[in-house]
Amino acid sequence: MPTPWKALTALAAALLLVLPAPTTAASAAGTPPTVPPVAGSLNTYRVSAVYVAGVSSGGYMATQLQVAYSSRIRGAAIFAAGPYYCAQNNVAQALYGCGDNQYPTYLSNLESYTRTWASYGWIDPVGNLSGQPVYVYHGSNDNTVKKSVSDDLVRYYQHFGANVQYDSGSAAGHAWVTPYGPVGCAATASPYLNDCGTDPQNSFLRKLLGAVQPRNTGPLGGTLIRFSQNTYATNGWANGLSMDANGFAYVPASCAAGQTCRLLVALHGCAQGYAAVGTAFVDRANLDQYADTNNLIVLYPQATASGANPNGCWDWWGYLGASNYPIKGGGQVETIMNMVRRLDG
Repeated sequence: MPTPWKALTALAAALLLVLPAPTTAASAAGTPPTVPPVAGSLNTYRVSAVYVAGVSSGGYMATQLQVAYSSRIRGAAIFAAGPYYCAQNNVAQALYGCGDNQYPTYLSNLESYTRTWASYGWIDPVGNLSGQPVYVYHGSNDNTVKKSVSDDLVRYYQHFGANVQYDSGSAAGHAWVTPYGPVGCAATASPYLNDCGTDPQNSFLRKLLGAVQPRNTGPLGGTLIRFSQNTYATNGWANGLSMDANGFAYVPASCAAGQTCRLLVALHGCAQGYAAVGTAFVDRANLDQYADTNNLIVLYPQATASGANPNGCWDWWGYLGASNYPIKGGGQVETIMNMVRRLDG
């Protein structure tokens, strides 16, 4: 099943989820209220529940986190991605079956792997997924991940009894859609933050959390912490896992003061981490603004480019050379979970 390491390395640069070069696709997006990052460290807060969200490779990583740790992560919002273990440790399958649809996703095999791995204890029991809230988003102009692939993500979750909301009516390109996006809705262009005149974050936060207070459109009251990811890296060196030296976490004042809060892990896509676009995803994802009014901590782990991963994607096809990337023990999965463990105690 594993693809030879040299082949993975050679083919990674051609991976379809390496996003196109920037194009001119301006939007009239508003300027979000933000706070500058301050150097610090992650603390432990009164966290009542953990959720994940992600786009593109971050969407695939979000599903890996949720499926591997479904006893701890209680829901997910996935933009522009496909089902769990879709790539099956094979970059050609990632390219032609999990982005394009020239190959099938082999959905029944993926479901079978999930059940088998749960029986081994490599991931949490699949029964945890039953009833969990899941929000899936796909835009009609997304030609990077075809709609049939996201359709199979929905089918995957439904197979295990998740409560899925599928938003496939947008004209969006391959992007995280946000009212603060500087890119036009239908484009696929850096920084892959598109304005479609809608607010998917309100939709998915209502799906995950229930009732949601309106976002803060004035000055933010929390703190954006820039912390060392080396502290949480399974090897002690984040760059060795194709992760940036630093990550970010937005902590509302209410959470810092000891109120019970929830935690959202937000995962950027390829060419969308700090090394590529600075804090554009952190600032414009429309999450800190909701976090401020809804007692929600937002954790922003950061991937970065490496020799096997030239576009700073998350590892959802095995580019780190280990076949355990989607299960407990996977380098990036465990590094992110170490951050979660610190935040929620």
